[in-house]
Amino acid sequence: MEGKAALIVIEGLDGSGKTTQAKLLVRALRKTRNAVFTAEPSKGEIGRFIRKRILYGEKRVPTAVEALLFAADRIDHVRNEVAPMLAEGKTVVCDRYLYSSLAYQGSAGLSIDWIQTINQHAQRPDLALFIDVNPETMLKRLTRRKSVMENLETQKKVREIYLHFVTNGELTKVDGEKDKAEVAQGILKIVSEFLKTRVNSRR
Repeated sequence: MEGKAALIVIEGLDGSGKTTQAKLLVRALRKTRNAVFTAEPSKGEIGRFIRKRILYGEKRVPTAVEALLFAADRIDHVRNEVAPMLAEGKTVVCDRYLYSSLAYQGSAGLSIDWIQTINQHAQRPDLALFIDVNPETMLKRLTRRKSVMENLETQKKVREIYLHFVTNGELTKVDGEKDKAEVAQGILKIVSEFLKTRVNSRR
């Protein structure tokens, strides 16, 4: 399994199709490698608390509290789930990760540098993709109950920060406005080429 382990992150606004695309990617990768799906907030105790009390609370809690809770959940998630799977040589595809904290809490005014500092012990992704959709598209797609962060003003600011990380090369942008199958094909091509290059570079 040498060269097989990798942490691949799928980022995007809610309604961008990232969860669907992450699962489609895992399904496609399983034809050639041991690929697994995971997500943040995690299924751990902190992640469950975030889903219940933070994302769907009556009002948004102080942003620093959000950032600290997400960072704590990320460390717990990596220690208990991600790192063990990577150690087994698995390709881990994660729906949301570090860049979600940078984008969402950063859009609310927190220092990007501070958010990075409190996440310094989190596993760095090997490849991170950003599925880009217009915030207006996101709001039209969401039919479920919206979280405290899912409003047009917030999502516009979030997208700007994501695009900043695209510009500096940390995120690879994927056009999320295309048909679902086209998006999936585009993502698989990017990931396959990355993994092939990564394996070849280790020889």
